[in-house]
Amino acid sequence: MSVKSPESQPSKGEFVALMAMMMATNAFSVDAMLPALSEMGQTLSPENPVRSQLVVIIFMIGMGIGTFFTGPLSDAYGRRPLVIASGAVYMAGAVLAWLAPSLELILAARLIQGLGASGARVVAMAMVRDRFAGRAMAQITSLIITVFMVFPAIAPSIGQAIIWIGGWRSVFLSFVIFSGIVLTWFMLRQPETLAPENRRPIRLPLIRAALIEIVSIPMVRRTVLAMSCCFAMMLTNIASIELVFEEVLHRGAEFPLWFGAAAISSLAAPMLNSRIVMRFGMHRISTIAMTSQAALSGLYLIALQTGLVPKEMLLPYFLWLVSIFMTMGLSMGNLNAMVMEPLGHVAGIASSLIASISTILGALVAIPAAASFNGTQMPVVLCIFGFMVFGRLMLAGRAYDRMGSPA
Repeated sequence: MSVKSPESQPSKGEFVALMAMMMATNAFSVDAMLPALSEMGQTLSPENPVRSQLVVIIFMIGMGIGTFFTGPLSDAYGRRPLVIASGAVYMAGAVLAWLAPSLELILAARLIQGLGASGARVVAMAMVRDRFAGRAMAQITSLIITVFMVFPAIAPSIGQAIIWIGGWRSVFLSFVIFSGIVLTWFMLRQPETLAPENRRPIRLPLIRAALIEIVSIPMVRRTVLAMSCCFAMMLTNIASIELVFEEVLHRGAEFPLWFGAAAISSLAAPMLNSRIVMRFGMHRISTIAMTSQAALSGLYLIALQTGLVPKEMLLPYFLWLVSIFMTMGLSMGNLNAMVMEPLGHVAGIASSLIASISTILGALVAIPAAASFNGTQMPVVLCIFGFMVFGRLMLAGRAYDRMGSPA
């Protein structure tokens, strides 16, 4: 059933498109950068080109930090002011990165850009909750995510085209243009969705209490660590993938196409999960997915080490890449639902805290993992194998929902 849907609100179709574009800002900010990493590293850090991977990871750290604040701020002051302010911060960070003469200054600018990107990430879903409820909310959310997930598949190709036209620095300028278009659309068409009487002031004791519960409840604590491992796996892979295609597989020009194919193929995972989760449960599916990924990564590592799989061979690497996307699709949604089960009484704050903690922890762990790239796939595969083993250990035992049934 729809709620808070006055005549002044845009149509459902326009609302879905606008929210999807807001969320796509984050995917575009990461995936469009990937084709630029090698050239950026050679230009700004020729003594250690791998440092260019930090452009992706630092952005995610900024977004994780921002997520901690954007949820409570939008609840206190409304959705529109938060979106407009965070959009301005995002564009300022993109402009600074475009002008920055050194990699260090680009990283500082990307941190700012990530802080701004967190607004669109959090508020888009909050506005869906403001306007819709029940099955209508689930339908809208699914439509938004379906549209949003197209961007990781096409963003590297868009980034590659931008680089061909204007060089790697022009990618930062494209972020300003993209965000400016989306923000203008939002300001012209989307009114405030959170009524003044429904706003909640920022309450530090409640935030502190939610954080204490996250840390003190063993199941919540272990599930957050498992989520962080999954995020570290994905971010390590994304930060390293362009370098693997360029330096190991010698197929740098084909990278956007193969990345897009892997991203599209991974759409089967959330579709499969939606069909089987009611039968097998969130915990079982997550543990099977992470166990399978650990086994696949271990076998791939052995095959590379023994020469059974030549390091320049594309197909095994591509299939392993698809398996990483599939693991994320079969685990992250389930883990997020599991971790929120005991925290329903502080759901809003807990959701922001968990998203922030898992993003920051995963990104921090991914920094040395991505930096371990040495011209071969071995260190990255080994790190991802380690992440999945540790994450699976965090899920040892059974998880139960608040009614006492297996989760």
